[in-house]
Amino acid sequence: MTLSKRDLLIAVFASACLYSCVNPDAQGDALYALRSSLNASSNQLDDWNQNQVNPCTWSKVICDNNNNVVTVTLSNMGFSGTLSPRIVILTALTTLQLQGNGITGKIPLEFGNLTSLTMLDLENNNLTGDIPNSLGNLKRLSFLILSGNHLSGSIPESLSSLPNLVNMQLASNNLSGQIPQQLFQISKYNFTGNHLNCGMNSVHRCASDNGGGSSKSKTGMIVGIVGALLVILLLGGSFLVFMWKARRKGYKREVFVDVAGEVDQRIEFGQLKRFSWRELQLATDNFSEKNVLGQGGFGKVYKGVLTDNTKVAVKRLTDFESPGGDTAFQREVEMISVAVHRNLLRLIGFCTTPTERLLVYPFMQNLSVASRLRELKPGEPVLDWPTRKHVALGTGTWIRVSP
Repeated sequence: MTLSKRDLLIAVFASACLYSCVNPDAQGDALYALRSSLNASSNQLDDWNQNQVNPCTWSKVICDNNNNVVTVTLSNMGFSGTLSPRIVILTALTTLQLQGNGITGKIPLEFGNLTSLTMLDLENNNLTGDIPNSLGNLKRLSFLILSGNHLSGSIPESLSSLPNLVNMQLASNNLSGQIPQQLFQISKYNFTGNHLNCGMNSVHRCASDNGGGSSKSKTGMIVGIVGALLVILLLGGSFLVFMWKARRKGYKREVFVDVAGEVDQRIEFGQLKRFSWRELQLATDNFSEKNVLGQGGFGKVYKGVLTDNTKVAVKRLTDFESPGGDTAFQREVEMISVAVHRNLLRLIGFCTTPTERLLVYPFMQNLSVASRLRELKPGEPVLDWPTRKHVALGTGTWIRVSP
């Protein structure tokens, strides 16, 4: 009988642990419940796998070093469902952004248990009901953005006790009644578009100077834009002066060096085009092995399709960082770009980044001459002698006219 009691105690203890401790997949279950409640379509968040233990690899999700979910950003995705209260399992969550959707229903009372939350952004949805009084438990909350909904009732007094709140946006709702006096001390707030005790018949304005689109903020924005334009003009002038001096000195090498900060740079050099890294990455399906056309000591050649449906062959160099490698790359670009002959494959363009060197050629459906001579698959016909003679004569023609 004693053994039975001990077994019972062990079972109860184990059950309590399972109930009180967060299972490895509890975060994933909570996020998947949120996905379901938001009525996400099959092609939205399709990498949110319910059977995956760790959701830290999911899109729109960021975790800390301990694999705790800290950020969920699902902005402007067209959701039309409701908010799942099961998200409170994410006890380490600091940022929840769901603005710009069509979410309906109420803000769950359980959101008040997300005590690590510093930002709650539910702006521009179709939320109804009261602002939960439980949000006053979010002592770390700095940003509360609920504008552009259909929230009603009064503003909870509990929100005035949030010590870290610096930005409260409640504009364009159906709120009414008194605004807690302490909320007017927040550095940035906006209560416009409601039925609250602020504005013309009150000593308090409905929006702070930096929270309601005041003329002061607009002036600052204009000054900032003008300043940025002046900086761009100065930098552009300096660059033109530099290029003019470089041309007078015969300096030609900088044309292949990336400009810092440029992501999608398009520069034309005669018939030669500079491609962006992202453009070639998309064209080759992230340099997929299934698109490899060939390889050698220089690297690999990938088949690609540009956004205008042009088929290309992308030569990805691997040894440019070796001594003389970058010089060899530039020499190849310079020579091939000026070499025009009917028997020589022309160069369309190139791409350079701090870690990559790529050349872009037209895609040849019948592959190269070398492949037709040496790399025939079993059963494929070999070139007949008249064709080989024609190839040899064409090569000789190129050799005679080349420098």
